[in-house]
Amino acid sequence: MKKISEVDFEEIRPYHDSEINAALKRIIEAPAFPTVAKFVFPEKTVEETYAMLSGIHSSDEFQVKFMHKAVRQVISTSSDGFTFEGFEKLDPGTSYLFISNHRDIVLDSAILQALLVELNIPRTEITFGSNLMINPFIIDFGKANKMFKVQRGGTKLELLKNSIQLSEYIRYTITEKRHSAWIAQRNGRTKDGSDKTEEALLKMLNLSGGKGFVEKFCVLNIVPLSISYEYEPCGTLKVNELYKSQNAEYKKNPGEDFNSIMSGIMQPKGRIHLCAGKCVNEELKCFNENITVNENISKLAKIIDKQIYHDYKLWKTNHIAYDMLVSPAFCNLYSEKEKNDFISFVEKQIKDLDGDKNILKEMYFKMYANPVINYLQTKD
Repeated sequence: MKKISEVDFEEIRPYHDSEINAALKRIIEAPAFPTVAKFVFPEKTVEETYAMLSGIHSSDEFQVKFMHKAVRQVISTSSDGFTFEGFEKLDPGTSYLFISNHRDIVLDSAILQALLVELNIPRTEITFGSNLMINPFIIDFGKANKMFKVQRGGTKLELLKNSIQLSEYIRYTITEKRHSAWIAQRNGRTKDGSDKTEEALLKMLNLSGGKGFVEKFCVLNIVPLSISYEYEPCGTLKVNELYKSQNAEYKKNPGEDFNSIMSGIMQPKGRIHLCAGKCVNEELKCFNENITVNENISKLAKIIDKQIYHDYKLWKTNHIAYDMLVSPAFCNLYSEKEKNDFISFVEKQIKDLDGDKNILKEMYFKMYANPVINYLQTKD
């Protein structure tokens, strides 16, 4: 078997520490940076922020001194608080593959990194879709923040080649570099509120590591992550996309991804909760190597999903939506005023959308109700 090394991943890897200072110099010189600097460090002059960044020489230092403060500023200005649980089960000396539900392009992984700083747990490397690499400023920010590229699109042969490289890089990161990694459970954010691990993700991970399903997945130390927002990031954009894709394939407009990034960061999100599940290795060790790989992949996807569903923090918004669409099972958890306020919120969100308002409203409620439906499945 070919020996894998860092040189095999030049096109997709994050910046090395030796490249950080030059990348930060380019970031400082970008026209957009003064605005970013004033948001992250409102108490500093832009020149003071420049001087601080100029003295940073590693990704870890960048994450601790700059990105942590940036994420905390976002939480402070656009949410009603952040809570977490389950991280006491993690061993700081173990490298994990965090497989997370995906609700916001940037914040899902960024909030994890900020929390790991506070818990003194090594940060993870992070997947970074090539479709989001829209300008040098964002590329520098991402790669300085331990992001590695996931190549989107291409021919079938290119997709296979890129998938093998990505699989090898994730495995190399965890087993050789001894760094943890974060990846979303699916390609693109969940639009309808029903988080589901795409089997294609697990098939990609299965493309490296030699023989033996159980062994090749156990060394990845998979931990399911569940993040929940009281008010769905970019909820209106998601419902609009779902509605338009009913009758035709939805095609994104130029700049739509950037708009989603900024909307997710700036829009009010209510409360936010992040839960680290239990490493799946104990369940993996009971898998049957004599059944097909596809059967084992399907089984593993269900295990990840079950943890994500169980660990998802359900808010009153979720319970109200469930009661509106399914049955009034949770009316003791909220007041009539809270119900009416949420209905008014939904109506306001869809007011400017083109289409049948009844269908749009039902889609909006379903986006909030599905986490309850999924959670109740874990009780069966």
